[in-house]
Amino acid sequence: MTDISAWAARQTPSLFNLLEFRRLVLNFNPPANAQDLPRNQKEHRNLPFMRELRYLFALLVGSKRKYVDPSRAVEILKDAFKSNDSQQQDVSEFTHKLLDWLEDAFQIKAEEERDGEKPKNPMVELFYGRFLAVGVLEGKKFENTEMFGQYPLQVNGFKDLHECLEAAMIEGEIESLHSENSAKSGQEHWFTELPPVLTFELSRFEFNQALGRPEKIHNKLEFPPILYLDRYMHKNREITRIKRDEIKRLKEYLTVLQQRLERYLSYGSGPKRFPLVDVLQYALEFASSKPVCTSPVDDLGASAPASGTLPPQIPPSTIEQQGPSSSDVPSTSPVQRSVIHKPFTQSRIPPDLPMHPAPRHITEEELSVLEGCLHRWRTEVENDTRDLQESISRIHRTIELMYSDKTMVQVPYRLHAVLVHEGQANAGHYWAYIYDHHQNRWMKYNDISVTKSTWEELERDSFGGYRNASAYCLMYINDKEQYLIQEEFNKETGQILVGMDTLPSDLRDYVKEDNKRFEKELEEWDAELAQKAQQEKLLSQIPRAPAPSPAPVQAGEPEYLEQPSRTDISKHLKEDSVQAINKALAEQEDRGPEAIMDTAIKLEYTRLLKLAQEDPPPECDYRLRHAIVYFIQNQAPKKIIERTLLEQFGDHNLSFDERCRNIMKVAQAKLEMIKPDEVNMEEYERWHQDYRHFRETTMFLMVGLEFFQKKSYMEALLYLIYAYQNNKELLSKGPYRGHDEELISHYRRECLLKLNEHAAALFESGDDQEVNNGLIIMNELIVPCLPLLLVDEMEEKDIVAVEDMRNRWCSYLGQEMEPNLQEKLTDFLPKLLDCSTEIKGFNDPPKLPSYSTHELCERYARIMLSLSRTPADGR
Repeated sequence: MTDISAWAARQTPSLFNLLEFRRLVLNFNPPANAQDLPRNQKEHRNLPFMRELRYLFALLVGSKRKYVDPSRAVEILKDAFKSNDSQQQDVSEFTHKLLDWLEDAFQIKAEEERDGEKPKNPMVELFYGRFLAVGVLEGKKFENTEMFGQYPLQVNGFKDLHECLEAAMIEGEIESLHSENSAKSGQEHWFTELPPVLTFELSRFEFNQALGRPEKIHNKLEFPPILYLDRYMHKNREITRIKRDEIKRLKEYLTVLQQRLERYLSYGSGPKRFPLVDVLQYALEFASSKPVCTSPVDDLGASAPASGTLPPQIPPSTIEQQGPSSSDVPSTSPVQRSVIHKPFTQSRIPPDLPMHPAPRHITEEELSVLEGCLHRWRTEVENDTRDLQESISRIHRTIELMYSDKTMVQVPYRLHAVLVHEGQANAGHYWAYIYDHHQNRWMKYNDISVTKSTWEELERDSFGGYRNASAYCLMYINDKEQYLIQEEFNKETGQILVGMDTLPSDLRDYVKEDNKRFEKELEEWDAELAQKAQQEKLLSQIPRAPAPSPAPVQAGEPEYLEQPSRTDISKHLKEDSVQAINKALAEQEDRGPEAIMDTAIKLEYTRLLKLAQEDPPPECDYRLRHAIVYFIQNQAPKKIIERTLLEQFGDHNLSFDERCRNIMKVAQAKLEMIKPDEVNMEEYERWHQDYRHFRETTMFLMVGLEFFQKKSYMEALLYLIYAYQNNKELLSKGPYRGHDEELISHYRRECLLKLNEHAAALFESGDDQEVNNGLIIMNELIVPCLPLLLVDEMEEKDIVAVEDMRNRWCSYLGQEMEPNLQEKLTDFLPKLLDCSTEIKGFNDPPKLPSYSTHELCERYARIMLSLSRTPADGR
């Protein structure tokens, strides 16, 4: 669909749903001489266009089809608007020319009906208004009255529609209008006559001189559902000028107050600044700290460890007793590790070292004076800050209400339609929001899709600043002129006319004929479907050859099976347990099985604790080696960790010799002695379920990355989707529950971009089978995934990727292509551009390989090492 086709498809429903405009079009009778050769080019163009527009509106009223085809009217527009070099015109120019066409068509009819008199043109009466331009040009005053149809407004630099209007109504140095002998130039615009339908053209495109190309302005611009235009009327010019002067004075004062407030909120003379109230509070905290007699460095020096050794670690139990403190955390530490329980070990008392900066010496008298001053100053600063904020809020409120008095809310205009463009300056997609005045709700018109909408959705898509979508045209209607939206009545019966009853007789016949053709098409379609069903039934009765046996699994490639249970995973722990038992036997060979088991458990826990506290490279994720490393890093309860260790040493895999079998029996006996109130088994199962979830997520990620490196992007995408979703769920419970979210996000995004590019290349080939394959990729993989990328608006890279994918397909809009490709593109684009933010469920997740822990760690390390050699963008 070309730009003009898309634009016409949006503009048509906005005008059609304006009932007065619909009545004018439907009841338009071509002039009597229309059957003869047209007198000029305008008639040759305008009268056929009006005929097709009437047919189109009639079908919209009475057709039984789900949607109607506007191509016959659009073709006339396309032929007329193409210039010599076949470049498309600007959308706003189309709107202006459409109004000109409609005006010309009605003018021909009006001149025929009122020979000798200056006729009234209903299109001019409906859409055109007048404004008075009053100003000074090089010291000379002037005053001109001008007619306008679509009123242009600049968007760049303004935050709402009133700011745009204020800027459009005032140009240059306004002071020169009220002074004598001034050489300055300036002018004011004042509306003298507003049309019933007021259309604003929002200029969201500008030419970038540096780049030599047009660019779209994505700035946010708000506009209200009810717009009061009293302040722009010529009759209110004196009141408005007074209010403008008052607003200017208030804004100047507001700037001064905001500058003063900023000095309180960003205090300091250096590069870093802080709120003054916090600075005083920090000073108060420092002065009130208990004085110390020696330097903390001297205290540490007295107990410093020998060269090459580390200072003793403060046990976690002591940290728990003292409670967390932000000042205890070194500023150079990138990660704050959680408090870790050390079961089976004894806590030690730390040395009494000063934990906070404090004055070396301060007397009670000095402290009393300083505390009094700081308290008083802090209160004064708090009061001053609050007073400034309240004054700023009052001024903002005063400015907002400046035009809310009764005299300035007498000219209300209600928002009727919003035309939206998504994309860039050279390509994009159009749709419209139109208000249903009888159902009191917004409707969204997007190609063949018409759905209920809300003001919130309209705001998101139309204000700008979101997904490169924004309004480029606003249509307001006079809220006091009810005839614009009033249904037509039968004068004899007093009943509302609906459907076909609203059509003139010639259009009623036209619609009936089209409905008959549609019914015939349905009959032919049903017959074709029945024939296909019969053919498929016959084919299904033909015996088929048996399917070939599956190929054997190659060496080194795992067979894809269900995930192993926790019991299967525990087999790899045998080696770790035996190693701990051997160390315990070497230390306490003469002790009994229970004592040896206790020692072995302490040794194993110490080893795992050390692994949990290390910061290894990405390829060495110790959480994959043992659940307890995962539990420690995520602050699992002490009882959960103890029971898991007992289960490890009570595993049946240790029954291979007498010594290990005795220890296994002791562990099993201790497990049986644990009472229900000592370990919450539901919580215990939740922790192990989370760990299984973590391993599953790891395998989804690993297999997805393996497929990605093989350039099997379709297979990779499915695994990475589940990896990302599972990982996000894990990370919601804690930062050490899952993997690097940005890593998975990057490769999921890359898969989508590469698949999108591949699908676009298939579409460009023009081959029917290739085109269909490309659209299958888009419909079954890309489109369902877009809500996953758009659900979190903070993920800017994902949003940019979605825009890139959409713009890739939008770039086809202005290109010439075969009709079948055009039809497929027109059918597909709404799905891509208007995908719901509601996340759709995918099919069952793909099967995962059955890996031992050793195999999992090896393959994971290999894939992560390969990524580190070719780092991902943004990682």
